[in-house]
Amino acid sequence: MKKILVVTGLMLIAACGTSVYAQKYMTRTGKISFDASTPTSPEKIDGKNNEVACLLDTKTGDVVFQLQVKGFKFEKQLMEEHFNEKYMESDRFPKSTFNAKITNLSEINFGKDGTYNATVAGKMNMHGQDKEITATGTITVAGNKIKISAKFKAKLDDFKIVVPNLVADKVAKEALVTVDAELNQK
Repeated sequence: MKKILVVTGLMLIAACGTSVYAQKYMTRTGKISFDASTPTSPEKIDGKNNEVACLLDTKTGDVVFQLQVKGFKFEKQLMEEHFNEKYMESDRFPKSTFNAKITNLSEINFGKDGTYNATVAGKMNMHGQDKEITATGTITVAGNKIKISAKFKAKLDDFKIVVPNLVADKVAKEALVTVDAELNQK
């Protein structure tokens, strides 16, 4: 009987110890930007969206990003209109999502402040198309906040984003995407 109580007690302690840091973090003010400029671009082709929702479950490693395509802002209004109407067709495809999992979750200690290398893999949905994406970045743990940072390239063809021949040499075939999100404990 004593052995059963000791084993049960140890199991409870182990279970409690592993769930102390198993929490959910979120934000609605994450930042995603992209740069699709080329050396022949007459001006920088980049957009910034500062209204990105992100949810991270530190126990499972599940990460979800969601944004409104019309949330991307550009230096010039005409570029923003072309982006929404001609390239992204944002009335037809208003949202983009990325549902992923941290593949090296065991290497990240959410209970200890620090910066950890992270790899995520999952499905990105943009312009009505799904594409499996793997990206590397960092997760910084600082008290009750977690910061996610990453850079990766997204091929326009993978998402059936058509660039007219007239400007094909002025728009990159791959956009450099930058992610910065500071999440708070939920």
